[in-house]
Amino acid sequence: MAEVEESNKPLFAGLSDISISEDIPVEGDISVPVGSQNTDNDFSTLDEPVKDTILRDLRAVGQKFVHVMYPKKSSALLRDWDLWGPLLLCVTLALMLQGGSADSEEDGRPQFAEVFVIIWFGSVIITLNSKLLGGTISFFQSLCVLGYCILPLTVAMIVCRIVLLGGASIVSFAVRLIVVTASFSWSTFASTAFLADSQPANRKALVVYPVFLFYFVIGWMILTFSPSQ
Repeated sequence: MAEVEESNKPLFAGLSDISISEDIPVEGDISVPVGSQNTDNDFSTLDEPVKDTILRDLRAVGQKFVHVMYPKKSSALLRDWDLWGPLLLCVTLALMLQGGSADSEEDGRPQFAEVFVIIWFGSVIITLNSKLLGGTISFFQSLCVLGYCILPLTVAMIVCRIVLLGGASIVSFAVRLIVVTASFSWSTFASTAFLADSQPANRKALVVYPVFLFYFVIGWMILTFSPSQ
């Protein structure tokens, strides 16, 4: 019977009689604040209007364009990376190089899909090369930098299209050559300014060379572009 009575007792029945002496120091704080709220107003885009989200993204893209046009050693383009700007530049450049010609197979000019694939495939190859050589930036950060640095070449394409409105001549070719060369140099300089610090010192040349070829191919397509008659 005694064993049955002991088994019916609560498991922690005797703990209520145990008192902690005041001489024993108790460390730690186990109090739970009731109704505590975070005083910091954490920014959330879940409740904001779509218009505000689009305008905020456009402002961010515009700021990155400014960073490319005035390149300096800054982590802003790497820290807040996105692919909206590169996508916009790639589509714009591909559309202008295509020229809107319907009989694209006969005019021999690069088409939208070809330009699109060349830009993105080239960016991926350069990014993989950078990572294999010990680069410290992420895959998408490198794509962001390479894509945004197409901006000078896109501007050069717009200028070349305007120059070609006056007809193809030696003067127009010289103007286009100067514009494309300057834009190509600016794109290469801007991209290396952002990517230089992320590469080992003894391997920077191996990273810059593919970047040089990448923008050279794009510049060559712009320089050799001729509108459909």
